[in-house]
Parts: sequence; structure tokens; C-alpha cells
Amino acid sequence: MFLADFSIHMQSNFRSWVSRSVRVLCVAAGVALTGCASVYVDTATREVADAEIKRPAIALRAALVFDFQTNGAPNAAATRFLKDQVAAQVEKSGLFQVVPTAGGNTALLNITINNVPITKDAAQQGFVTGLTFGLAGSAVTDGYICTVSYVPADGSPTVSSTARHAIHTTMGNATAPANGVKSASTEEAVRTMARQIIANALRDLSTNPQLK
Repeated sequence: MFLADFSIHMQSNFRSWVSRSVRVLCVAAGVALTGCASVYVDTATREVADAEIKRPAIALRAALVFDFQTNGAPNAAATRFLKDQVAAQVEKSGLFQVVPTAGGNTALLNITINNVPITKDAAQQGFVTGLTFGLAGSAVTDGYICTVSYVPADGSPTVSSTARHAIHTTMGNATAPANGVKSASTEEAVRTMARQIIANALRDLSTNPQLK
């Protein structure tokens, strides 16, 4: 599956961040990893305009905890890659003022993006592409679930919202997905997906009357 995991020896260099399924597909096709796949960000989850987020008069102070997961398991390399982007986006939203640590009168804001498989038998698809020397196409789709939870400092009930997204990857002579916008690179696709999915979750959270 696309972006499913990171090999330990690759974690120091994000340009080597390639999913297990993409590696399988490239090897099966007999081509180099670089440039072997086209990556598309799904269009079902759209950009969120600033005006769509309902901002409080004063931003809520909260300690931010961000975690990227693969099938529910922590993915440290992806978390490090997106951490600063996520923090900047939260601040820009106007909903929260990010503070260093939780405790005392400080609330907690948890943001999780979980990468879950959608396309099955990705390795088999890659094998078919390889046998036909790229003449037959293969396509895989990875899903992402973003959960944003705000835990008030005063003990009030936790307020949460969820958003979903997807990234499509094509190999060989596969047709570009009608519901996708092509990205220049895997890095760009991941950053775009993360920005859009978090923006949608924050927008929904901002309209919850329990958020205060």
C-alpha cells in the first residue's frame, strides 16, 4: 500500500520515503524507483477556505500532539516530516494557540492521520505490470483518516471531528484516475493530502457548539 511504512535505514532521508507497495510495483516492472509511479491526490476532499472556519474571539490555548500512523501503528518518520506543517496550519486556522506543553490550565489538541489500505493485492498488480513490461497498467489507492480531538483543561467533554482522504498511485500504462489531481512528487502529494484533510477536520470541529 502506498506510503504504508518506512524502512529504518531510510528514515534520515525523506526522498527515500517510498511505500512497500510502490517498491514492489517498481521492482516487478523492472524499472527504477525514481519516477516509476504517478501520484494523484483525490478530489473528493477539497480545500477549505479560511472563511469556512468559525474562529473564536480568542484562540484556545492548547498543547498540540500530532501522530501519523500506518494501520494504527505509530510512523515516526512520517510524523517528523509533517509535524511542523501541522503546527503551522493549526496556528493559522485561528482556532488554537499552540503552547509547548499541557498541564495546569492548558488544554490538549490531538491530531492523528492514519494511513489505511484501500486497494488489495497491490503486489499482484505490480507483477502483472512487470510481465507486460509496463504495457499493462496498475493502480493502488491509499486511504487516510484524520481525527482531531480537543480535550478542555477544565474537564469538559472531549470534542472531536474526523475527515477522510486518499492518494492514488498508477504504474505502467494505467489510466490517470478521474477523481485525482496529479502531484509533482510523493512529497507534494503527502503535504497536500495532510493540509486538506486537517483543514476539513478543523472546519468541522470549529462548528461544534461544545468547542469553547
